[in-house]
Amino acid sequence: MRIKRLTLGALAAACATLSAQQLLSGPDGKAIPIFSDVAILDEDTPRKDLPCTVTPVKPELGFDFRFSSGYRVNIPLKELSDEEGRLTMVFRVTPTDHPGDPVYLSQHVPVPEIDADAKGDAELGGAFSVGEGKYHVSWLMRGRTERVCSSSWDIEASLPARDKPMPLDIAPDAVLDANLPAFRPEPRPAGAAAQTGLRLRVLMNYAPQDTSAAVMAPNDSGALLAILRTMSRDPRAASFSLVVFNAQEQRIVYRQDEAARLDLPAMGRALRSLKLGRVDAKLMAEKHSEAEFLGSLFIQEIAGNPEPPDAVIIAGPKAALEDSLPAGAQKQLGDVKIPVFYLNCNFDPTVNPWRDAISGAVRAMRGVEYTIAKPRDVYFAWSDIASHIVKSKVGTSDALSAAPKP
Repeated sequence: MRIKRLTLGALAAACATLSAQQLLSGPDGKAIPIFSDVAILDEDTPRKDLPCTVTPVKPELGFDFRFSSGYRVNIPLKELSDEEGRLTMVFRVTPTDHPGDPVYLSQHVPVPEIDADAKGDAELGGAFSVGEGKYHVSWLMRGRTERVCSSSWDIEASLPARDKPMPLDIAPDAVLDANLPAFRPEPRPAGAAAQTGLRLRVLMNYAPQDTSAAVMAPNDSGALLAILRTMSRDPRAASFSLVVFNAQEQRIVYRQDEAARLDLPAMGRALRSLKLGRVDAKLMAEKHSEAEFLGSLFIQEIAGNPEPPDAVIIAGPKAALEDSLPAGAQKQLGDVKIPVFYLNCNFDPTVNPWRDAISGAVRAMRGVEYTIAKPRDVYFAWSDIASHIVKSKVGTSDALSAAPKP
């Protein structure tokens, strides 16, 4: 018998891209699970033919405005020595209020050759999305030898009473897979303003919370995209000008001017050119280059705009610079007369409560700053911002109409 030794880390790497579940469905949209799997799920009793420990994941609201739930499963590596090929997970999620509408999902995990006396456990997992409601989950995992581990549990997804006004991107009692493209198109709402609505200019620092990170964590990109989607869904907004930049690379990555809708797919394609976690040696040699870049950017896009928008929204993580913006730039920004708002993505404000370079610029423009730590912060911050912008625009229009005619 030929045995190949495999570390736990190697198996985890093999499964890293397979955490999301896939809906099981046929051409007519109806679920088509294997009959034997359905029989095991119907038993709804634990089985340990294939020893494993299943831990349910409590539903949690994400920046996609859906509740994410799922499971973690631990299985001794030695138990996988006879399962070379793949493991298959199948489970059924049934809304308590709609027992006749179960949703079946599946996942396949490749299993290479494993030493028969391998030590330690493999940890696998899966995720899916649900709307508000109560659900019963029946789950099984089977290997090549048809040994089965099965379990079941109940979950409930619910918004706190104070968050009930917040709209979700999934219906109550709905079950969906978690394969949601980050830069999917964002349609405009029916009846969105055309001529008399708000003209918004958005400056977004697309960067991770950890400036040394080589990739954007899901929450890093999720929070920034949630800000854009929330604004885009407001029917009071008529047009958007979007400037996406990276303060560390000191360059504008994507620009979209005076558009009726945000082109998120195009933004996603442009962001592929970012080289996160790397710093150009030439830029490092220039001591104040990041602060000067931000100062120049804000002057050009805010203070120097010949046709000012109704408001400017700046969004991004804290810009941890050694310097404040140049004094000359702050003086010019102090002459800005339009409303300015800063949505600062800071998932743990207690660890980093300090103002950053962008905060100083916003203060110079007499702007308002909001901390985005959770999904709810995006919705309630934008609700407050939109109210401010509308009041400011109405007040300006009233003042102009009341001014004496020449």
